[in-house]
Amino acid sequence: MSVMKLRPEKECRYDAVSLGEVMLRLDPVDVPFEKARNSRIWHGGGETNVSEGLSYCFGKKTTILTGLVDDGIGRNIENQLREAGVDTSHIIWFNTQGNGPFSTDAKGTLMNGINVTFRGKGVIPSKTEYYRAHTAVRELGPGDLDFEKLFATEGVRWAHTGGIFTLLSPKTAKLAVEFMQKAGEHGTMRSFDLNYRSKVEPDKKKAHEINRQIVAETDFLVGNQGDFSDALGYETAAEKGVPFEEWLEAYADMLRAVAKDYQNLKLIGTQLRAPLSADRISWTAVLYDTRSDQIHRATLRENIEITDRTGGGDSFASAVIAAIMEGKGYDEAVEWGAAHGILVQETPGDTTMVSKSMVLSEVTRAQKGGGVSALR
Repeated sequence: MSVMKLRPEKECRYDAVSLGEVMLRLDPVDVPFEKARNSRIWHGGGETNVSEGLSYCFGKKTTILTGLVDDGIGRNIENQLREAGVDTSHIIWFNTQGNGPFSTDAKGTLMNGINVTFRGKGVIPSKTEYYRAHTAVRELGPGDLDFEKLFATEGVRWAHTGGIFTLLSPKTAKLAVEFMQKAGEHGTMRSFDLNYRSKVEPDKKKAHEINRQIVAETDFLVGNQGDFSDALGYETAAEKGVPFEEWLEAYADMLRAVAKDYQNLKLIGTQLRAPLSADRISWTAVLYDTRSDQIHRATLRENIEITDRTGGGDSFASAVIAAIMEGKGYDEAVEWGAAHGILVQETPGDTTMVSKSMVLSEVTRAQKGGGVSALR
């Protein structure tokens, strides 16, 4: 098995840093938003969810790089991040007095991102509506963040970003490239989640062009079974509805093609979700070790009831990273990833609400094929 060499913990202030957008989420629970009169308030972002998973669930020292408007919504997001143990000192705040390079007005010309996500039920699919066209983070570009201080002076073991952030604007695409390049220069391990959203960038060819630049600077590439086609342009010969073993064989050929084209990649991770309904799925994951040409598979969970599918892939990534940080092999890391991913889908919101001990217990339960008992 190949080994990913990380910077020593003792020389780094942070175990991990994530660059990305974070949004306030309104959750109408079990009522479609058109008829909702109340909502719960969460937060989330494909990139920052990884830092939060590492911090809250696995006890790692994490921070995030993002931009927020300094208003009640921005401070609500900050407070939720701090509650999860994430260092928020690197957030760039846009004041509302029009003063300085990071500023806006008080009428919402720039805003904090908001999404409304109805989780769905049965044959009614989940639905997310975004309000992110004029978010502050879209205005961040190369030179706006002090990467030399972060990676050289403070020290970071792992850097993460994703395909949502890279496609927000031309500035964020260039900033993501700078982030990954600087991390690599200082020996920081780098991960990238393809995480394609057609509502962010409907032009897939444009997404391919941007994401290929980031993948060329990546050590650990993450994506679900559709992302490699939508976000990167790789097709698989695997057909829908075929037995899992047959599907995996065809899918492995696609992973090998990606690894051949990007020989910088050390590891490719894929979470596999087969939705049976909005609240019932089958779930597993694989890690492909490009150096040894070996695929590691997690235990398959079939016909599992979930609460909220949002954040499952981010939680898979954070648990794999945590396992690698703790010196676990890829066979164990993929089990951590699959377990954390399913557990986060059992709770509301985008971000983790579970502990490391729950992840380890779920690994054991799934491997033994056991049921679930009440804890009294």
